[in-house]
Amino acid sequence: MKALILVGGYGTRLRPLTLTVPKPIVDFANKPMIIHQIEALKDAGCDEVVLAINYQPKVMMDFLKEWETKLAIKITCSQEKEPMGTAGPLALANEILNDGSGNPFFVLNSDVICEFPLKEMLAFHKKTGAEGTILVTQVEEPSKYGVVVTDEASKVERFVEKPKVFVGDKINAGIYCLSPAVLDRIEMRPTSIEKETFPLICRDGKLYAFTLPGYWMDVGQPKDYLTGLQLHLSSLRRSHPDQLASGPEYEGNVIVHPSAKIGKDCKIGPNVSIGIGCELENGVRVANSVLLHRVKVKDFARVSDSIIGWGSSVGKWARIDNKSVIGEDVHVKDEVFLNGTIVLPHKELKETVLEQGTIIM
Repeated sequence: MKALILVGGYGTRLRPLTLTVPKPIVDFANKPMIIHQIEALKDAGCDEVVLAINYQPKVMMDFLKEWETKLAIKITCSQEKEPMGTAGPLALANEILNDGSGNPFFVLNSDVICEFPLKEMLAFHKKTGAEGTILVTQVEEPSKYGVVVTDEASKVERFVEKPKVFVGDKINAGIYCLSPAVLDRIEMRPTSIEKETFPLICRDGKLYAFTLPGYWMDVGQPKDYLTGLQLHLSSLRRSHPDQLASGPEYEGNVIVHPSAKIGKDCKIGPNVSIGIGCELENGVRVANSVLLHRVKVKDFARVSDSIIGWGSSVGKWARIDNKSVIGEDVHVKDEVFLNGTIVLPHKELKETVLEQGTIIM
């Protein structure tokens, strides 16, 4: 089986982190986002994954060659010369996806984190005889989204964009299982699978929806990235509790890389991810936050509801709070308070920033 992951975007919503690396290889729970997906695809029976890329392709492939060996799965690139939307990349990769076997293939948006029920979705797709199956997730406020309306057999009847009256509470979760016949419907041009291809399949009565069990989150922007981490760690608590840190300094769900060093009297958690080579000195407080690789947090500093980028440091008694996002190689001096501050890479901050939403260039 084959799969295609749509990784063509510039990742502007996740800046300043994506000023350092492409969004799909930003770490999420101490593992690059896209690796969560590739592992799930391999587990579902895929032997080749195609990455639809138009931004920093060399960086992506140099990185993924290492993982190709680790995961023992073939990873190839399909490079776009221009942005091709969400359906155009399938036409570009037609020869790989339609390998003559007649097997269906998966398509994933690279921003999506969930429990990836791909085996169950594949079985459902085959059972219904669908041409296309959309993974859908239930939401509390469907009026904010495009709703997928189905019948009792889960056949898609129509799509309703931001409905003002209730028509359903299932939305497109950005993961698809498609039969090769779908490729015959897609022209070699920039086009949308959601707005152009799926309505055609729906019209012919060959589009179905598979409801996602468990959590789902599009982690393409900082606040959703942090919410997604909380959901992911809760899922790990149920399925792989051995992957979470334990000890008196940890509260709730926390994941810590074995290379990290934790000082005395620290209080870490809930919902924290601490990456490779991080160092927390004594009395540090971290909650609802991510420390990427090689972050140093000095004595009695506090990091809350924030993301700290690679190789950055937080000074003694400093405080980083309220959805701050600190880029690579940023050094926050002692006793500085950052309140909802975005800091671009390679900066030194000596003064407090109280106005939420300030961007330090």
